[in-house]
Amino acid sequence: MTTYREATGVRARLNGPWHRAALTLFLVVVLAHWAEHVVQAVQIWGLGWPRPQARGVLGMPFPWLVTGEWLHYAYALVMLAGLWLLRPGFVGRALTWWTIALGIQFWHHIEHLLLLIQAQTGWRLGGGAVPTSVLQLFFPRVELHLFYNGVVFLPMIVAMYLHLRPSRRESERMSCSCLAAAPA
Repeated sequence: MTTYREATGVRARLNGPWHRAALTLFLVVVLAHWAEHVVQAVQIWGLGWPRPQARGVLGMPFPWLVTGEWLHYAYALVMLAGLWLLRPGFVGRALTWWTIALGIQFWHHIEHLLLLIQAQTGWRLGGGAVPTSVLQLFFPRVELHLFYNGVVFLPMIVAMYLHLRPSRRESERMSCSCLAAAPA
C-alpha cells in the first residue's frame, strides 16, 4: 500500500506533507465566512438593521456580492471541495466526523445550487418572489444559513481536534504532516 508520503499528485500532497497547512488555510476560509454571518446577525439583531441592509462585512462596500447567488454558490462549492479534498488525510474517529461534515455540506451545496438555478432561470420554488431553498420554505434565510454553517462547522472542528489528538492505533495509520505536530 502506498502512503501519502510516497504518493504523488496534488491531492496526495494535500493529505500528506501539506495536510496541516491545507487544513489551516481551509479553517481560515471557513472562519472568515463565519465572521460574515456573525456580523450580519449582529447587524440584524444587535443593531436593528432591516435584513436587506444587513450585508455582513464585504457586502457593505460591495452589495452586489451578497445580493446575487453566485458568491454563495461558489463558497458552498469551495467548502464541499475542501472537505472532499482533505478527507483522505483523516483516519478513525476524525474521519467519521469529517465525513459527517462533508455529508451535511453536500446538502448545503444542493440548496445553494437550487438557489442559483432559480436566480438564473426566473423559476421559483414554492412560487415565491425570490429564490428559495427547500428548508427556506420553513425557516428564514439568515437563520437557516447560520444553522447550516454551524452544523457543518461543528463536526469539522471535532474532526480536526481528534485528528490532532489521535489514539495510538489511529496515529499508526496516519501518514500526514499533522502527526508530527500532534500533542503527545
